[in-house]
Amino acid sequence: MLRIESLHAHYGLSHVLQGVDLAVGPNEVVGLFGRNGVGKTTVLKTVAGWVTPTSGSIRLDGTEIGGKPSDVICRQGLGLVPEDRRIFPGFSVEENLKLGFLQCPRRPRAQSKIALQRAYDLFPRLWERRRQEGVTLSGGEQQMLAIARVLVGAPRLLLIDEPTEGLAPFVVDELFEIILRLQREGIPILLVEQKVFRALDVCSRFYALERGRVVTRGDATNAADRDTLRRAIAI
Repeated sequence: MLRIESLHAHYGLSHVLQGVDLAVGPNEVVGLFGRNGVGKTTVLKTVAGWVTPTSGSIRLDGTEIGGKPSDVICRQGLGLVPEDRRIFPGFSVEENLKLGFLQCPRRPRAQSKIALQRAYDLFPRLWERRRQEGVTLSGGEQQMLAIARVLVGAPRLLLIDEPTEGLAPFVVDELFEIILRLQREGIPILLVEQKVFRALDVCSRFYALERGRVVTRGDATNAADRDTLRRAIAI
């Protein structure tokens, strides 16, 4: 579903990604791990078109998307849930959700209503707070809103950046259950997460970055691969 080959990206003179290769298959949750500042978020932003790659290839379901504008990539079926959530102030929960319709500008209104109801079925608390201003939600509820807003746009691939940062343990459990549910519904996911071994429980495979390069990869269910990951990122 997603294949990245020899991906390089810069911030000014800083060479952040130095030849990253990774892939996400259909129905997979793939973890992307590493210490702070190694390039994990930059990978997601480059795939989503928020950062322009210097060189390399990014293919979504066989179609090259590397270097395309972010709105074009979004409409091709890629959804990014950013670390900072980007809930729009002054908009209610439902108004924030409906902004996700912009990912499918030609979709019939009836299908958009179905997508909105599906989001409420997945996140019942958002239905309860649909008239409340989005920025007044708790941290966990804002994260649910950020995920749901992308889902109403019917993405074929989901990128999620640090969804559990700063959240209470029971909310963390709930979010990981939601990720598993999305995987069972057939949405492939590339997940960046600092709670590495909790995240491995919902992943099929993983990659680890160090200084903008993939230093190890493996099967998330394999004990030896998990030990290799622990040594690679020193946790």
